[in-house]
Amino acid sequence: MTTIEFKGLRKAYKDVTAVEHLDATAQPGRITGFLGPNGAGKSTALRCLLGLATPTSGEALIGGKTYSQLTDPLKQVGAVLDSSGFNGSLTANQNMKIICTAAGISHDRIQPLLELVELGEVGSKRTKGFSLGMRQRLSLAVALLGDPQILVLDEPANGLDPIGIAWLRKFLRDLADAGKTILVSSHQLAELEHTVDDVIILNHGKLIAAGALAEIKQGHTSLEEAFLALVTAPAATSSKGDAK
Repeated sequence: MTTIEFKGLRKAYKDVTAVEHLDATAQPGRITGFLGPNGAGKSTALRCLLGLATPTSGEALIGGKTYSQLTDPLKQVGAVLDSSGFNGSLTANQNMKIICTAAGISHDRIQPLLELVELGEVGSKRTKGFSLGMRQRLSLAVALLGDPQILVLDEPANGLDPIGIAWLRKFLRDLADAGKTILVSSHQLAELEHTVDDVIILNHGKLIAAGALAEIKQGHTSLEEAFLALVTAPAATSSKGDAK
């Protein structure tokens, strides 16, 4: 089992500090919501975690290691940050085969994963004809190619209809129940309330709340209400739960 840890993470771009001293944790067997308004620093923190940006100071760790220290990254962490990265002239199968070959992963993983994300019947179709929801499902299949213990997902419900969103909720819960660590960044708070176990909330690059969902919601009728109260509070500071 593998944990995600942000330890004093700071990332600055010239005169702009995107993330300031972030301490937070996502635990195995749990789904953690990573929340914040636009510009809160979520994407920057995820980029640091996945080796796409270098922290100014502090660390973003996967099982105690930085992404660059992982020996087989795709077999340790799967990520969905953008579902538009597929070659539209290739089929779903072909896109996945390229990734498998590059990562040393057996092609035998492809069809079972396409079935898992309910794309088993369209693997031979070119991805340029896929809807946004279909590309999201394909991105999830790709993220799971190496059977990683960690999943990092940015807006995974984009393009999914209500049936697809309900499917995604169960899909993520089954993965968490199998012991995987799942970090989900999303603005769809009403849906996340039915999905996550824990919550991390950033605002203006700083951690303002972290803890179990019930702790974050305490005194509020919904996650959305709690979120709005926290991010609009004057000089908001970390006030709910621990920096998990």
